[in-house]
Amino acid sequence: MDLDSILFTQGFGSRRQCRALIAEGRVSIGGAVCREPTASFSTDALSFEVDGQQWHFRERAYLMLNKPAGYECSREPQHHLSVFALLPGQLAARGVQCVGRLDEDTTGLLLLSDDGKFIHAYTSPKRKVPKTYLATTRHPLDDTQLVALRDGVLLHGEKQLIAAAAVHPRGERLVELTVNEGKYHQVKRMIAAAGNRCEALHRERIGMLALPSTLAPGAWRWLDEADLDALGVR
Repeated sequence: MDLDSILFTQGFGSRRQCRALIAEGRVSIGGAVCREPTASFSTDALSFEVDGQQWHFRERAYLMLNKPAGYECSREPQHHLSVFALLPGQLAARGVQCVGRLDEDTTGLLLLSDDGKFIHAYTSPKRKVPKTYLATTRHPLDDTQLVALRDGVLLHGEKQLIAAAAVHPRGERLVELTVNEGKYHQVKRMIAAAGNRCEALHRERIGMLALPSTLAPGAWRWLDEADLDALGVR
């Protein structure tokens, strides 16, 4: 693939902008500056540098973000900053999208990708990919509420009971909930329907993929093959 095309597919701007980067000597391959936009390189395991920062060629982008509170999962946020402000501009430029959404005040594991099939596979209701949350409640949780969450509660606008796939209390006002659906504000609404109120919500896991304890709030990283296999949606 030509070098200008490589930069273009990786989100470094329009083709004209990519050619300008190359002509200005800001792009290196294998430690050597390349000023020829039409120079051809194999993209297999290709690494390159732009302004001294190393990048690896990736045909598709798959990444995780430890979403902090106060960010909206939108390119056009209404009241808060966009989660895309936490990513390098190249990722947004190549069309990375949120794979599902988290509320502005919900924290934790958020997936992003530019692979339409991957996004559809994850968000399709038919997949029933389990998502595990840690919810902090306003009032102490009692056995009646825990049983209701396990057996099912009736949400406003729904005709059938919605039950958590798993419920594990972790403290007086802390509960781990796993749900297979992706309904609007589902966990918060379930807790309210059980007779309590959700004060804070954190997503810990999607499928078998857990948010690493080493990934700080606001930080992101690429997903590797093991991560994608743990998601179980490919």
